[in-house]
Amino acid sequence: MNTKTIDLANIALMIISCVAAFVVPFELFLFSYAVLGPLHYLTEITWLHKRDYFTNGKFDYIWLVILCTVLFLLTFIFTGSAEASNFMIYLAFASALGFILFKDLLWKILFVVIAAFLGGLIVKTQSFFFLFAVFLPTLIHVFIFTGLFILFGALKNKSATGIISLIVFSVCAVSFFVLFPQFSFYKVSDYAQKTLVDSGFTMVNQSFIHIFKLGETTRETIFTSNIGFGIMRFIAFAYTYHYLNWFSKTSVIKWHLIPKKWLSSVILLWGASVGLYVYDYKTGLIALYFLSMLHVFLEFPLNYRSMIGIGEEVGSLAGIRKPVTVKKK
Repeated sequence: MNTKTIDLANIALMIISCVAAFVVPFELFLFSYAVLGPLHYLTEITWLHKRDYFTNGKFDYIWLVILCTVLFLLTFIFTGSAEASNFMIYLAFASALGFILFKDLLWKILFVVIAAFLGGLIVKTQSFFFLFAVFLPTLIHVFIFTGLFILFGALKNKSATGIISLIVFSVCAVSFFVLFPQFSFYKVSDYAQKTLVDSGFTMVNQSFIHIFKLGETTRETIFTSNIGFGIMRFIAFAYTYHYLNWFSKTSVIKWHLIPKKWLSSVILLWGASVGLYVYDYKTGLIALYFLSMLHVFLEFPLNYRSMIGIGEEVGSLAGIRKPVTVKKK
């Protein structure tokens, strides 16, 4: 498919995701996270591996894997220090920047050490918690970075339909906070409520309400109020489209072009993952936690590449300088 066709397909997927989020927001999120999520993690990690994770060093990714392993251990094995867990997410994000700015190992190490020192000064602040523990691995990853990918693609390809898709993406997001339709046939299922609370997903909803001062961070606000529905619709849309966007670009990024043994393993692991979620959602969440966070960590360098690319393209359009293609070793 050409760029225009892909853009139009993505606009259609945005609208479908938006409509579904309006109608069944809580169940849509749980479905997308359990069914589309694992397939996305597995296919994206294999795709990133073939491209050396977009870092300047072939083995830079190992540090991100180590940080993710420590995060998993702190979260489920050596519990008790939430700040240490949050710090791992911050350090992975900061380290990824060093991995694309520098080629020399010593400079990378120095950058990480300085970043760790600075992070240690602010790790106990509320802003640090909300940014790195709550929103970076969730809404920033699935909504902000997805929007940046759309913008970068539109600028790079000089695509009018790409810009239109970004507008549609933004309008869909805003619509959840200005339109509050009531559907008499829909009520949040007891299963969805219990699963979201038990799994800890409602922390994102509560943090959203707290930061923007939208009301009390109670269960009633999340599951029965207009603003609670608006926030959940936004979250469900962001996650669902984030996954669908990845699969819609198969013909361009060609993530499926991997050895048959790899592809077979991916399919088997995906089936097992969905089975775990069907058996018990919380069990599936714990079992897939490492994989879900690992794909977030390993994508950080690409997120930075996209931001740099946007800056170069905007600079080129403004006549400031020609865009420079960052070549990997």
